[in-house]
Amino acid sequence: MTGPLVPFREFVLKVHSRCDLACDHCYVYEHADQSWLARPKTISDEAISWTARRLAEHATTHALPSVTVILHGGEPLLAGPARLRRVCEELGSALNGIAELDLRIHTNGVQLSPRYLDLFDEFHVRVGISLDGDRAANDRHRRFANGRSSHPMVLRAVELLREERYRHLDLGLLCTVDIHNDPVAVHDALAGLEPPLVDFLLPHATWDDPPPRPDGSPTAYADWLLTVFDRWTEQGRPMPVRMFASVLSSLNGGPSLTESLGLAPTDLVVIETDGQLEQVDSLKSAYEGAAATGFDVFRNTFDEVAAHPGVRARQLGLAGVSETCRRCPVVRSCGGGLYTHRYRSDSGPGSGFDNPSVYCADLAALIRGIEERTAAATESPAVRAPDELLAAHQDLTRTLLAALHDTLDGRGGALWDDAWRLAGALEADPPGAEALDTVLAHPYTRTWLVGALEDVEAGRGMTGPAAERLGATVAAAAVRAGHELPVPVAYRDGSLYLPTLGTVLLGGPGERGTAVVHATGDGFLVRRPEDAHGTELRIAPEDPEGPHWRPVRVLRRAPAPGLLLDDLDPFRDCFDVPVADRLEAERAEAWADRIAEAWTLLADAVPDQAAEAARTLTTVTPLAGGAAEPGRHGHGALGVGAPADAKELALGLLSGFRRAKLRALGEVTDLYALDGTWEHRTPWGNEHVTFSRLLAETFERAGLGLYDPRFLTGVPEALDKIENAAEVTVDGKQLISAVRKEISGTRSAAEKNRGRSFPSSGRQANVLASDQKVTFE
Repeated sequence: MTGPLVPFREFVLKVHSRCDLACDHCYVYEHADQSWLARPKTISDEAISWTARRLAEHATTHALPSVTVILHGGEPLLAGPARLRRVCEELGSALNGIAELDLRIHTNGVQLSPRYLDLFDEFHVRVGISLDGDRAANDRHRRFANGRSSHPMVLRAVELLREERYRHLDLGLLCTVDIHNDPVAVHDALAGLEPPLVDFLLPHATWDDPPPRPDGSPTAYADWLLTVFDRWTEQGRPMPVRMFASVLSSLNGGPSLTESLGLAPTDLVVIETDGQLEQVDSLKSAYEGAAATGFDVFRNTFDEVAAHPGVRARQLGLAGVSETCRRCPVVRSCGGGLYTHRYRSDSGPGSGFDNPSVYCADLAALIRGIEERTAAATESPAVRAPDELLAAHQDLTRTLLAALHDTLDGRGGALWDDAWRLAGALEADPPGAEALDTVLAHPYTRTWLVGALEDVEAGRGMTGPAAERLGATVAAAAVRAGHELPVPVAYRDGSLYLPTLGTVLLGGPGERGTAVVHATGDGFLVRRPEDAHGTELRIAPEDPEGPHWRPVRVLRRAPAPGLLLDDLDPFRDCFDVPVADRLEAERAEAWADRIAEAWTLLADAVPDQAAEAARTLTTVTPLAGGAAEPGRHGHGALGVGAPADAKELALGLLSGFRRAKLRALGEVTDLYALDGTWEHRTPWGNEHVTFSRLLAETFERAGLGLYDPRFLTGVPEALDKIENAAEVTVDGKQLISAVRKEISGTRSAAEKNRGRSFPSSGRQANVLASDQKVTFE
């Protein structure tokens, strides 16, 4: 086994090995492993002390901020209050000053009383109770040995835990699924108790001992759980359900929230009453000794257990599931199912745990069923509508600014503090707030924020243009709004840059200082307080270039939108190709003409994309060479090499726009997960690439294909690959659906464009490189 050792963060401590109930579905007493018969009933003082010592040792070695210890059994309450107190005291004392201790106990609730709960309150032990639903459901399995119902006693325990004095200890309910039970009745019974969480557990089974399926349905358990899901949704989701939350999280690119689903590595170990160290308890359902490691707390460290082959096998993520699972579209959500449920004792291929789960069909049906039921509610509006994408990016920019301000925590300096205060004053005025949004939406604002936040978080501090940008941003917004707000702004090398407006020239190279920018009715004034003569520069943003003013030019040639030709912003160098120097006026005019020519071709051939690009793109920046490409951050800017042929430029602008859009979507949505886990063949080049690259090339080719149909070769096949890939999320599928709609009119576009002179068909599509709203107060 390769890869770094995964430290344990969750420890199941068996404090008692017997139980006061005789549940016939219990994996400890009723399944293959019967090792409990040879263990002491109650954990010894020595085992408790060594466990505490090993916990502290493990937490120190791996610098763990916290560890979770679950007191378990059998029935842990049978250990009695005195023994449980000893456990809590020893563990708490050993970990004091090393790691936070999260203590929990899982109980059937029969013995629970105020005496226990007062003890748990003292040591902050949270309580989870096993309850299978209403009385009929619970009595199907959870009875005493003489057949007597445990349901009234469990309900009494739940009600006791719901009392105000103990409510903070309530961890929730664990319910084992039985498809003979009425799923609606089970849901309603559990929901009626208002638990903070419900955990539905599939009964432990293997391929040797499969779960009962009375009607022979391969998806009986999924059908049962989906009925619960529908009732849960209908009732307004009255409590969190871990299984459902895990599926919804993974469908949207997030992590699994439970060991029974998903690909997260296991970080759990079991300490038995005799000090033996074992793997997860559910393995006792597979065969005698399946959970054993041969280690104990007296002689062995937890690191030795973490290196055990059986433990490492459950830390391999995707590499640890069967080949069948690795190629399954839902593997990211189901993770191959619980490790135990994969077991088969047959000899030959597929023996041991190298199989799909015995619940494979159920898990696939459950995940697809939840996806079908929630897709509309969970899809990001940014994928559906360009305006929503712009709004999401504006929100992200403000979030980054808020994060930068919070991370600085007063260390930004006087100019930063002044700018933050003035931004608050500007935002209190509607025209000022709108102008501030306009400047913050400038694409290179994002480049500034991302770089500055990285520097501050890395302890490098924020200096130079990064430290001065907020003041310049507020000043530019004040000028745009005509807000008579004096804003101090730092200048360096004699230049003061105002984002989206231009550069004021105050002196020569090496000159630094602070100037005050003050909006007037027709422009703004700039003065330097240190200037003894009180010299002021009066500038109108529309003024032509002169000795004191270099404006950010605006390309205004119909049918192209008005685009900023930004060759001044100090943060514009965010492309794979170096940026060009300031353009001469004649060259800027030539740029305007050529982009207008290219836009005419786009508006004629792909009017929908041209219209969306007109709403989205705000800025072009000259590059030293190359075709059009998006920057590394932000939404709305393209870097463009010197425009030559209008047809080639049109294709480059469209290519750059598609890449910029996909990058923008990737910054505010989760289109895929597990990127790079395996490779996919591209239909157009037979090259094996990562999922992100397949998605990027497909998205770009689909857009280009509406302009030049030759790019559509292989796109339908690629869309099928993406839609059925394990990596794609709900938002990713929504994007693919939108692309299918885009190219649905390909035939008419092809007819329209027949005979059009296109650039060389040898050109390959460019590849996308994978690489809180703030209030100023």
